[in-house]
Amino acid sequence: MPASKLLSVASFDTKRERNRKRHVQQELFRRGGKRRGAGRKPKGARAGEGHDARPAFKPYHALHVVIRVVPAVGSLRRRRMYKAMRDATITAALRERFRIVHISLQRSHVHLLVEAEHKAALARGMQGFLISAARHINTTLGNGKRRRCGKVFADRYHLTVITTPTQARHAIGYVLGNWRHHGEDRAGLPSTWLVDPFSSGISFPDWAELEDKAWMWPIRETYDPLMVRRPQTWLLQEGWKVGGGSISARDVPGKAA
Repeated sequence: MPASKLLSVASFDTKRERNRKRHVQQELFRRGGKRRGAGRKPKGARAGEGHDARPAFKPYHALHVVIRVVPAVGSLRRRRMYKAMRDATITAALRERFRIVHISLQRSHVHLLVEAEHKAALARGMQGFLISAARHINTTLGNGKRRRCGKVFADRYHLTVITTPTQARHAIGYVLGNWRHHGEDRAGLPSTWLVDPFSSGISFPDWAELEDKAWMWPIRETYDPLMVRRPQTWLLQEGWKVGGGSISARDVPGKAA
């Protein structure tokens, strides 16, 4: 082949190389990451709450936990809902490093006073309790053949660490008397009750009304109390007693601590 023709072919090949599109390696995953506006969007009335780290606590502290349910669940102060939540407290009672000491069921939320040996025990204990409660509630709300599918709890639970006898005394009175705080005792049959049956109040041995009495209040044969554990921290055993005196079942608590 003549040299001029070889030069022409070489020039053509060079030009074709310049015009060929180069392959650019693309990132394999483009979703998520730190893009502005990326990620799952918050939902619900309390969607604006931040997910800050849980406060630190010691094994000798007590913990006040508040859990809210979604509106679709309806009021927890119903017989069927009570039974579902009671089954969940039985599941929680099987744990050793996480203890529900006091509990009360309100229409849209649950109050708990718990003890935990460390953060991991609290996380696992609350996770087990919430999963069990959600399963039992959805079964109760089903049509008899199929369990309801849907969210039960509205957001992350709120946690307050109790470190002093005064806080402990206020927390016990607030949790067990929360039904009076919400006015559940003002009309109808509930107005005749001394202790809220939708709480563990019947199992609390230190009411002011029980002082100097050898026996606690009798429990009806048809009533199954919520399952709670005896406190192991000094704050919930005896410490609260030096934080403001005895607690009456007739007290109407104010705001949460």
